[in-house]
Amino acid sequence: MPYRQLLIVSSSLLALVPATAWAQAAETTSEAVGGIEEIVVTAQKRAQNVQDVPIAISAFTANALKERAVADVASLSNIAPNVTLDAGTPFSGSSSVLSAYIRGIGQNDFAANLDPGVGVYLDGIYLARTVGANLDLPDVERIEVLKGPQGTLFGRNTIGGAISVVTRDPGREFSFRGDITTGRFNRLDINASVDLPITDAIGLSLTGSSRKRDGYLKRIPFPNAGNFAVDSNAAFRSNGYDSASKEGGQSEWSLRGKLKWEASERLTVRISGDYLRQDQQGTANKLLATTEDQPYVFAPTADRALVIPGLGATALYDGASGLAPNGFNFAGLYNFCIGSTPGEIAARNATALCGARGTPLNPGQVIGGLAGVNVDADPSNDRLPFDGRYLLADKDKSYATGLNFSRMRVWGLSMTLDYELSDAMSIKSITGYRRLRWETGLDADGAPVRALEFSFSLRNWQFSQELQLTGHAFDEKLKYVVGGYYFKERSFLSDYVTFDQGLLQIYGPNLLHTKNYAFFGQIDYELSPLISFTLGGRYTKESKDFNGGQSDLNGFNYKLFNCPVYGDPCTTALGFPSPSEPLRYYVPQTQYRKFNNFAPKLGVQLHPTDDVMVYGSWSRGYKTGGWTTRLSNPLPTAASFSPEKAESFELGVKSEFFARRLQLNAAVFTTKYDGIQLNFQQGVSPTIQNAGDARIKGFEVELVAAPAAGLTINASVGYSDAYYTSVLPQAQVAPNPLQAGVFPGAPLPKTPKWKFNVSPRYEYLLPNDGALIALVDYTRTSKVWNDSERAYALLRPSTDQLNASLSYRAPGNRWTFTVGGVNLTNDRYLVSGGNQTAAGLLFGTYNRPTEWYARVGVKF
Repeated sequence: MPYRQLLIVSSSLLALVPATAWAQAAETTSEAVGGIEEIVVTAQKRAQNVQDVPIAISAFTANALKERAVADVASLSNIAPNVTLDAGTPFSGSSSVLSAYIRGIGQNDFAANLDPGVGVYLDGIYLARTVGANLDLPDVERIEVLKGPQGTLFGRNTIGGAISVVTRDPGREFSFRGDITTGRFNRLDINASVDLPITDAIGLSLTGSSRKRDGYLKRIPFPNAGNFAVDSNAAFRSNGYDSASKEGGQSEWSLRGKLKWEASERLTVRISGDYLRQDQQGTANKLLATTEDQPYVFAPTADRALVIPGLGATALYDGASGLAPNGFNFAGLYNFCIGSTPGEIAARNATALCGARGTPLNPGQVIGGLAGVNVDADPSNDRLPFDGRYLLADKDKSYATGLNFSRMRVWGLSMTLDYELSDAMSIKSITGYRRLRWETGLDADGAPVRALEFSFSLRNWQFSQELQLTGHAFDEKLKYVVGGYYFKERSFLSDYVTFDQGLLQIYGPNLLHTKNYAFFGQIDYELSPLISFTLGGRYTKESKDFNGGQSDLNGFNYKLFNCPVYGDPCTTALGFPSPSEPLRYYVPQTQYRKFNNFAPKLGVQLHPTDDVMVYGSWSRGYKTGGWTTRLSNPLPTAASFSPEKAESFELGVKSEFFARRLQLNAAVFTTKYDGIQLNFQQGVSPTIQNAGDARIKGFEVELVAAPAAGLTINASVGYSDAYYTSVLPQAQVAPNPLQAGVFPGAPLPKTPKWKFNVSPRYEYLLPNDGALIALVDYTRTSKVWNDSERAYALLRPSTDQLNASLSYRAPGNRWTFTVGGVNLTNDRYLVSGGNQTAAGLLFGTYNRPTEWYARVGVKF
């Protein structure tokens, strides 16, 4: 048998994809021979079996995704080993944000100044933001999940791996396919796709989808809450004030079009466009714990005395009622203000802090004070304290009354040109432009008290251009790809965060520009039918500029030190960087940084038999640096963080036995992970810093078996031991009653040690040539730490997820009917969560409960 081609050219991006492919057998059972049909990935008129490419890759076909009720990228998490994909990140309030981790490397934030660690691609176009990366999947051809650093050919910020979504090309004949799905929580999903042949050379496909579903978390009134005073919704700034009675719902629709023009025997043109509009409830948020009694050190100063010229010395707290020397807890301060007499407040020098909220610098945003409202003679101004009374055992109920919305508008255009220069050489151009607008609001405190509310907006556009030259020589013994890449992006992120009824009111306008240039190449050489080699590399040059405007609209620092002047001499004495902007924490100067990187790859492949390939590879990955933006204290310089780097070794085998009735793939890997960018709480501020270094070791085994006609079994097991080898002093967190801590030897977040999946599928052919298809999908995942500091309240315990479906397929596949259930074990776990001890609470989002669905599909 001739040497199998090693180069896989995906239609999203040319990529070498060496070994562990999960051949999804959901639509690939070969009834004729009872074996496993090939899964292929194609581009530039070349198709390769995923078994022939030496990388760890899980490939999912369109029908496999539908049968397993996979509606978005995050839904792939349970069926891919050593992969964690969550819909939503802490305090984002939006399920359109993707938290993606592969083999312990990823990103669990959405800020525009932070880049993902796993690259997501849509038809070859890199999606630069985690916002909007949890793509809806109405009409895809396949999804490829590539594991390990993919920097050589995929490029920037694929240090953990890459997820490539490839949409379906238009067919040559008119056809229509569609389905309607109903289910629990008033679910109604509609998908429709039509292929329209315009001429013999031009085809057009149009796809539309709609998703609607009620929220699964219900807001209930807190007893007697109406007897207490509350501030109006507009009292504090936000990107919106919507407040639905349920959380976790879905309401969105999308359109997608793709035109394919075979202009000549050598030239093929693909033009695509997509649009998505989302206007729905925010993610379902639960109050998990309150920490109003925990002291909080506001700044690392030895004392709180400050001498200001012309004003003398200011003295602060002597400690009481949640106020500790040199520090306090915001919830404790709020409770102290409303429950203490003016004399008690003055004795602790907190009159300004408990007074009017807002400053004269923001007219119209100054509201009444909180001092003594619960101990004066006027019951009409009494306020509810914030404490553990709002904790509810029911995971699907909350006392929240605040912000609850998620809105997004995103559209994109792309053009791909494939031109065969000769029988041995082709050139490919991929051009893409995308624009995104997003707003979200989240009530994190789960109470009728505004203890913690988030609101964010993002405006983003990006442009990318890639050229690839591919070919072969020396009787196809040498295969190569060389190319260049250009990327440009602009993002404007606006943050509004309200702490404890406005005692702290963070406003953060942040503007970021990025430019990226890269050159890459890779060759594969077959020395003999037994052995071949791979050599590749990518050089990247990137420049960024950033301007952060983080500030506090309540002027908390001025009130903390009893400075009555919002300007000098107080501004300079308190360390604010801009006298002309007295409330601004961040330096006013635009920041500039440049990054350079070379990402190499080496590999060797052995073919001892036609059905067995053994491979080994060494590669390096890179993730760009940036700036920390979320400040709650003024800084004299802009805080930045450096790039991440990973060096990975992998050894794998891909094999088939018993006349293609058994496919067994395995890989072992070890990764040296340096300069880890992790989110740590510094007071009220979740800030990114290079926490230290880590070692990641593991393996994964994937199996597909077809022991009898109609029966296929997919199974996989993944193991990952990801732990810190060193932790910088400023990032170390000692174990305490709230947190397990961060130190050398501690595990990395979002990385389970074990994941096991088994999915038997049986197709029974009926006498009328129809079929019944039964599918069961079970996944066992060991515990996961959801945050960097490993808060106990945010721990995701071991989980057992069970999905199942039964389908009837009519003769000729004209229509299908499916009934199924998702999370049949009703195993509830935290998808994400936040540790805001300084605000007085910890919060999180649970996964969806058990849901049933019924779907009718047609095809003609």
